[in-house]
Amino acid sequence: MRISVVDVGSNTVRLAIADARDGAPLPVHTAKRRLRLAEEVEGDRRLGPRAVDRIVEAVTAAFAEAERWGSDEPFAFATAIVRDAPNCDEVLKAVEDGTGVRLRILPGEVEAELTFLAARRWMGWRAGPLGVLDIGGGSLEVAFGRGRLPDFAISLPLGAARLTREHLRDCDPPTDDQLKAVRRHVRHQLRDVAARIRWEGPLTAAATSRTFTQLARLCGAPPGRHGPFVPRRLSRGALRTAIADLSVLPTERRAELPGISAPRASQSLAGALVGHTAMKLMGIRELTVCPWAIREGILLRRIEGDTQWWRGAHELPPDSSPTLRLAGSAP
Repeated sequence: MRISVVDVGSNTVRLAIADARDGAPLPVHTAKRRLRLAEEVEGDRRLGPRAVDRIVEAVTAAFAEAERWGSDEPFAFATAIVRDAPNCDEVLKAVEDGTGVRLRILPGEVEAELTFLAARRWMGWRAGPLGVLDIGGGSLEVAFGRGRLPDFAISLPLGAARLTREHLRDCDPPTDDQLKAVRRHVRHQLRDVAARIRWEGPLTAAATSRTFTQLARLCGAPPGRHGPFVPRRLSRGALRTAIADLSVLPTERRAELPGISAPRASQSLAGALVGHTAMKLMGIRELTVCPWAIREGILLRRIEGDTQWWRGAHELPPDSSPTLRLAGSAP
């Protein structure tokens, strides 16, 4: 069976196609199309017509590509930038009208659970009690657990693109006062969550997402061309040094650094600030970078036939009215 998932994020629409074999999603093909939705977010976080047009075009292309590769219909979902938009229901309706595809909206806690599932499967039981951090464009997901699924999962509005837009937009590079303000804001949001992670005391702390992958590369981890099985780690001390380097460079200069791509250069500093502050508050000295995240978590759930998580997936109802509903099986 060939399965796939389409992930509508802040920066890109990503398609992941895999063969479901031996209980694991074996990668067949991946593709991405740039969105950069953060550039189209209005002052109240609404997504304007140009943003919707970009989503429609990218989702249409992703579904056509999945069909060419012989996949079943992809599970298509949107992350925080659509979920948190005041006109989310209007965006979903416009996308359905333009593509015939109903984008699912996963609550942040469900994203954290799916990401934890993927990290647990990748890291294995030898990881022991596992903490997982995932920095997206719009949110930070944190999860902890001793088993297959997390005992604790939460989503916080600390995404790299969001913080850049709300706190670091005016000056490039930012002022010291701006950096201090971002750290204060992150500490305030993370205080209770960090206390819980400290109390749980994970044996292994893992990081997923492109943000952490690029920061790890900046701090000396092997490049992606070496493959997913090469160990990659990110230390708190190295990340602190990276913040000092990033904070004095304008965006275009950051894109010249190892691992920092041009589309993510503007939000790399905010991502580093969130990552370092979280590690410090949680007492984490080193993160293991995990190549599997939410997309793999969704593929794993599809392979396992587990539909419980569907209780948290929202979509437009059949009559395409703007009211959101829960989709999926009963508890």
